[in-house]
Amino acid sequence: MSQPYPSHPSVPTGKSWWGQLGPYQRLVFVVATLAWLFDCLDQQLFNLARSPAMTSLLGQNQTIDLGFITTTAPTLATTIFILGWATGGMIFGSLGDRFGRAKMLSTCVLLYSIATGLSALSVHFVDFCIYRFVTGLGVGGVFGLAVALVADTVPGEVRPRALGVLQSFSAVGNVSAGFIGLAIALTHFGDSPTYWKWLFVIGALPAFLVAVIQMRMKEPPAWLEARERATAQGKKAGSYKDLFGHPTWRKHALLGMTLSCAGVVGLWGIGVFSSDLVGDIITNSLREAGAGAQEISKGKQTWMSINLLAFNVGAFAGMLAFTRATEAWGRRKAFAISFIGSLLVTVFVFQKLGTINGRWDILWMTPLMGFFHLTVFAGFSIYLPELFPTRLRATGVSFCYNVGRYLAALGPLLLGTMIATFAKSAEAEAVKAAGASVSDSALAALKAAAKIDAFRDAASWMCVIFLLGVVVLPFLPETKGQPLPED
Repeated sequence: MSQPYPSHPSVPTGKSWWGQLGPYQRLVFVVATLAWLFDCLDQQLFNLARSPAMTSLLGQNQTIDLGFITTTAPTLATTIFILGWATGGMIFGSLGDRFGRAKMLSTCVLLYSIATGLSALSVHFVDFCIYRFVTGLGVGGVFGLAVALVADTVPGEVRPRALGVLQSFSAVGNVSAGFIGLAIALTHFGDSPTYWKWLFVIGALPAFLVAVIQMRMKEPPAWLEARERATAQGKKAGSYKDLFGHPTWRKHALLGMTLSCAGVVGLWGIGVFSSDLVGDIITNSLREAGAGAQEISKGKQTWMSINLLAFNVGAFAGMLAFTRATEAWGRRKAFAISFIGSLLVTVFVFQKLGTINGRWDILWMTPLMGFFHLTVFAGFSIYLPELFPTRLRATGVSFCYNVGRYLAALGPLLLGTMIATFAKSAEAEAVKAAGASVSDSALAALKAAAKIDAFRDAASWMCVIFLLGVVVLPFLPETKGQPLPED
């Protein structure tokens, strides 16, 4: 069974979790946390840039007919990004177990930084999606590698707290993206229809972190020992064959993937599109007030950024609370509370956002939704490493967290399809009720309102996915207070 690593002895208890880390353990934690923070910054900058980028590249007609399905350009671009994310996680998680967490982590950060910068040079929807897929490859590898690196380095008694805090700092990256978006919206950069390019340029800056990782980071002794032990026993590190050939690890991988899928689909199929809903609400409100095109654009940018900030302020608090909850109540009970809370709160927010106190209810509704949506992600960073042995830890964590993204990639497509279907039906009913003499401006207003209502209803129906996380919990082990497994 795993023990504190001899090269980094633990400090006597009684100190805070940070005080129990040695200097090098702190360096590992900081670098891994920054890699994940910048990863999340990149994700959220994409969410802010997605809508204006599609308008810039495609104009107002953003309907995409794939033959077998009709969806929208923003949702299709998100799906492609998530597919790259899932693929990168599968590849780099296995490579991390084979060749080293630190090496692969630096590769992933460099990859997503370069591809994000190239996204600013996009001239068409196709090359934009190619850059986003490559960005996804790098983004997808970071989580599993960062979590495994920290789990294999810090003492076991502080591991849950360290991993929970690592995940909580993802909200710092997300909030930073909100401030960046707000700063651009409120300056002259926001007056340009191509302001979204600046978001991607800023997202490329984390490449500088790679140099720090390469110069100072070493592979964890626990990983080196596990790789040597596996070789001596004829086993392979980072082997999917070994992961699925062992009954316990196979069970943990499949159930962990299902658990992760519920959270990932909930966030990327519903939660991140709250900014798009806010954008539509603000656009419709300003248009009804007689605002001009530039005022509408700036107002939309501003409130989408505010929504992102509010969402992630709630997320930061939620992930810290979840970390404490896993210590007090156990992993499974904390997950159950979070999934049920996510379902109830998200339906409430999407149905009521913008209808109670106008745009100002964003400031309390969105943090409430962020609190529940992101809590489970702190759980993934704490719980998933506790399901797999060292030689398969990055592989197992990445499989659970990222294979779910293949299914999650269908979330935006499904949401886009449901929105299009509901909106078409609502538009037809509205026009029928208004009569044939309705003016063009009135017709446009009816269609805009129908789209918003369709958005609300589609997102609310998709919240059923959170119940999947609750259903799978009884079949997973409770790992509170247990050492990391080994085989």
